[in-house]
Amino acid sequence: MVRLIKRYDSRKLYDTEESRYVSLEELAGWIRDGQEVRVLDNSTSADVTAQTLTQIILDEGRNGTSLPSDLLHDLVRLGERAVHTGVERVQKGVDTLVRKSIDRLAPVKRAREEMQDLRTRLEELEASLTGIESATPVERRGVAARKPGRPVRKTASRAARVRKKVD
Repeated sequence: MVRLIKRYDSRKLYDTEESRYVSLEELAGWIRDGQEVRVLDNSTSADVTAQTLTQIILDEGRNGTSLPSDLLHDLVRLGERAVHTGVERVQKGVDTLVRKSIDRLAPVKRAREEMQDLRTRLEELEASLTGIESATPVERRGVAARKPGRPVRKTASRAARVRKKVD
């Protein structure tokens, strides 16, 4: 979970989680402990996390805990290129996610179409069975010369159970 910090015009930092003002040193400690922080300017709501982290690095350098100059040189050299590389990675990730999602949708669409087809066929079967059960013996002669017996009722019962599963 990202810890939200508000920076006021007076440069004071306010931790919204603990409802108190905090120092850059405390922020640095939380980050070293693995906490993610997001710093927002209270008056503009602009994200000032990068500037605050840079300030932490500068303050630690003044206190004798500086980063190796090779790393600082690389950061300066990479600067904008590092940002573009990060954006490109995110775009590729999103593109891959969208493609995989679309690939998953095609079988779902086919399954829904097949389910609709089964519902239609089941309704036709139920209508046919209802017609056989309600027909008079004279009307039924073409089908059978007796009352609908156990096989018809059993089939109707099975059709009802299938309908419950399909719906």
